[in-house]
Amino acid sequence: MLEGRQRCLFKLNTAIAACERCPRLNQYILQVALTRRRAYRHWEYWGKPVPNFGDAEAKILVVGLAPAAHGGNRTGRLFTGDASGDWLFRALYEVGLASQPESLHREDGMELRHTLITAVCHCAPPANKPTREELQQCQHWMKATLRCVQQWEVAVTLGRVAFEWTLRTLPEVGVEHTLKPSQFAHGAEFALPQGRWLLCSYHPSQQNTFTGRLTREMLRAVFERAVQLASLESRRGDA
Repeated sequence: MLEGRQRCLFKLNTAIAACERCPRLNQYILQVALTRRRAYRHWEYWGKPVPNFGDAEAKILVVGLAPAAHGGNRTGRLFTGDASGDWLFRALYEVGLASQPESLHREDGMELRHTLITAVCHCAPPANKPTREELQQCQHWMKATLRCVQQWEVAVTLGRVAFEWTLRTLPEVGVEHTLKPSQFAHGAEFALPQGRWLLCSYHPSQQNTFTGRLTREMLRAVFERAVQLASLESRRGDA
């Protein structure tokens, strides 16, 4: 069973990285990869859609918005190489879901425990804002991800957009609900069919962290709850 899920996730991630469904996004991520930011001029940017990252046996799904232009689009791993990722991986590490407190690049040895990170948009969008049509196109990959790791028990959505598009996608993979996007609130949790749960957190963007709208304690508390709901033992740094 594990081998089958690993194979499924590998094939899915390969397909995501080769996706060309959205010309505007494909053009933008390639342009960013070619021009680069001065601080990263010696990097070879990933410059492709960024695949899922984590454990094929995941009980916890972390759903983000999209890779950052000079974060995931540079490193090839979601939430890696930017400030949002620094907050996310620190929180995951502190509740025992990540092997290291920092995610720097694809070869840094980072491993996730019972956790998979995905996104409602796998390409870095201009101004961090994918269009509705682009989100609809990327729903194809979210449905495929949910089917591939169908043993998941808790989904943690980071931000209102991730929450909305998770709500849109769940019924298409057989998880019915009556939730509405307006119900998003930090720390909110909703019971789903089949014993599953949907949790909400503000996105760890600098817009939220710099202003104090989201603190490290608030983010960690959401993942502590996810660990509890997934019946996992919280073991700091043990992946």
